Amino acid sequence: MSTHPRVSGAPPALRFGYGTNGLADLRLDDALRLLADLGYDGVGLTLDHMHLDPLAPDVAARTRRVADRLRELGLGVTVETGARYVLDPRRKHGPSLLDQDPDDRARRVDLLVRAVRVAADLGAHAVHCFSGAVPAGTGTDTAWKRLAESLTPVLEAAASAGMPLAVEPEPGHLLATLADFHHLRSILGDPGPLGLTLDIGHCQCLEPASPADCVRDAAPWLRHVQIEDMRRGVHEHLPFGQGEIDFPPVLAALAATGYQGLTVVELPRHSHEGPRHAEHSLPFLRHAEQAAATAPPSLAYPAPAFRQAAPPHGAPSALPEGSSR
Repeated sequence: MSTHPRVSGAPPALRFGYGTNGLADLRLDDALRLLADLGYDGVGLTLDHMHLDPLAPDVAARTRRVADRLRELGLGVTVETGARYVLDPRRKHGPSLLDQDPDDRARRVDLLVRAVRVAADLGAHAVHCFSGAVPAGTGTDTAWKRLAESLTPVLEAAASAGMPLAVEPEPGHLLATLADFHHLRSILGDPGPLGLTLDIGHCQCLEPASPADCVRDAAPWLRHVQIEDMRRGVHEHLPFGQGEIDFPPVLAALAATGYQGLTVVELPRHSHEGPRHAEHSLPFLRHAEQAAATAPPSLAYPAPAFRQAAPPHGAPSALPEGSSR
């Protein structure tokens, strides 16, 4: 685990990870070694054919080996389920929890239940998932009903495993905003295992509040955090410094919540240069964290910013990553 100075009385250091969906050209063991060598605290492990395939017949044995390796390297882990083609070689992120065909929805449910088991065996902090986009010809009410029904067995598995299920608001999806997350909580009766994945870039892209205010608003439900740079209204994950986010206030807000899960860099479209981005991202985040910790309180914890005009609810962005990250 990396070490860095802290100011007396400051909140605990944040724990940073890097997502394996941004290291897709590396073998999993090479990716884990790289992150440990660079000083990361953990990894966001996307279950995929090249990185701990959740559909492999020997997945239990593979999971045990990965768990041993994570312990050897001192890496924490969150299990992510955003692999693009792990279920369908022709449909990116298909099938989803909202598909019209109940058998297709069941395939996604099965994947998430498998992910819960893998996460429990790895000693993960949480399992991440998302809703999917509303299929053509499907009404919103029907889509919410499908989502609630589909997530119920996953939440039951998560409760049995003692594993938080962290649902991510995703631009272009049915569940696109923090308000949508709270709507899902209401529909499901606020089940204990249900938590939130907050993507800082998505806050910049779509939410009416600033990213720092989103962190404060989301604090009671935070189970997983993803981070990257982004521009307003454009769902494109960018390396740090290429977007519009002011990171010290965001990290100050996150530290103030006491959140001690992983904050995972998510740059899947930069996987061809993944090792370089992994090398540069951690110093950027530690510098921003230290800037937040050493700033006067009025700067480190600013007053809530004015609320921004939001793009149309759930609208795909100018660069249609849609259901991708």
